[in-house]
Amino acid sequence: HGPRADFNGDGYPDLAFAAPGATVKGFKGAGYVGVAYGSRNGVKDSAKRVFTQASAGVPGTPEAGDAFGSAVASADLDRDGYADLVVGSRGEKIGAAESAGGVTVLWGGPGGLAGGSTLLTGEEYDGLGRWLAVGDFDGDGTPDVLGAGHLALHALSGPFTRDGVAASATEIPNADDWRNLDVAAGDLNGDGRDDLALVANDGDEYDARRIMIGLGGPAGLGPDLTAVKGKNGYNLQGGEHIAVGNVNNDRYADLAVGRAVDGYDSDLDLPLAKGGMLTYVPGSASGPQGTKAVVLNQDSPGVPGAAEHSDNFGASVAIGDTDGDGYGEIAVGVPGEDQGTVASAGGLVVLPGTAAGPTGVGSYGFNQGTPDVVGAVEKNDRFGGAAALRDLNGDGRTELAVGAPGENADEGSLWVFPATATGLVAKGSFSFGHGTLGTVATKALLGSGFNR
Repeated sequence: HGPRADFNGDGYPDLAFAAPGATVKGFKGAGYVGVAYGSRNGVKDSAKRVFTQASAGVPGTPEAGDAFGSAVASADLDRDGYADLVVGSRGEKIGAAESAGGVTVLWGGPGGLAGGSTLLTGEEYDGLGRWLAVGDFDGDGTPDVLGAGHLALHALSGPFTRDGVAASATEIPNADDWRNLDVAAGDLNGDGRDDLALVANDGDEYDARRIMIGLGGPAGLGPDLTAVKGKNGYNLQGGEHIAVGNVNNDRYADLAVGRAVDGYDSDLDLPLAKGGMLTYVPGSASGPQGTKAVVLNQDSPGVPGAAEHSDNFGASVAIGDTDGDGYGEIAVGVPGEDQGTVASAGGLVVLPGTAAGPTGVGSYGFNQGTPDVVGAVEKNDRFGGAAALRDLNGDGRTELAVGAPGENADEGSLWVFPATATGLVAKGSFSFGHGTLGTVATKALLGSGFNR
């Protein structure tokens, strides 16, 4: 597939981040994306760059509400040996079409990201680019791009030209009128092709959340998506956020689904939904095994904290091997968590991976009140609103990146936590934000997302 996140070809994965609410050239909510380049020492002292639709070679122009950076993903689309950054702009106006949305690629190269091309544009109120996933759905060795809006799903098959033209394009039909909530990609059945995983709610029942799977094949993604079923034969309870990765150290990618919203009627029938819950679904030769799902919340043994209404446990999810033992940990954001009497200061929980998936045993967490963590516990910071696990220094362990988009009245900020042989640690963690980046801070929502 080529380098997944190494934009400058130095051998170290890089971290891309988003501030979709940022003011650019005076336009509120135009948005920007940034990159912190990895190195032998990680990203603490490395070069950091910001890109907007006013940057040289980037398509489009900044406009109020574009939300450039609604989603970010990375892969080597043009097969030149450098990863490229795919950026969604859910509020982009296309001609006279309001909030049509669009998807742009910023090209990687020896000097890092520079210039770009348009990949996709939506139709009125599509919100295309709200969610993104990249994967090799047809197994030809070149990455493909999945762009999603509220209803729309567009698959672009690589390779891509430098003009942003894909080898082919397909719109996946939405036969059941579901509403997309998040998308991810990975090889869920071990056949060498990536598969699409998404969470959605039913069009006429907003609290009926399901997990949908589209298996890759020789022709890429087909027109049909199927719902993951639970032990009772009905749709497995889904959520609003999804990640794909190998938690149990077998040959199949697994699913981690965060169900952060706990205020719907159906949640009253799910005790584990209180405060939000995390559902783990192992992969297999036939795809995700919903009958073997494991569900955890903050009342589960070993999991830090306590389940409280509106904690939003599961508002962000990421999978990565933080200690190098071959098992993937699951990072779970809890941005609605109160710290003492401070409302919605936020936090993040790490669930260790085992052969049985996450058990809760050995779990630990971070917040801005944790010793050695920069910052202070403040109301509505929403620390944990976004999370990523990525090996930024090439040591085989994934560091943790955390966003707090509510920091300082929605200015937002970012944290990075080191990975060690025993897992993630607060000592040596650091934060950076608008002061480092030289950007307009007001309502920027920095830390709303990271590249997948």
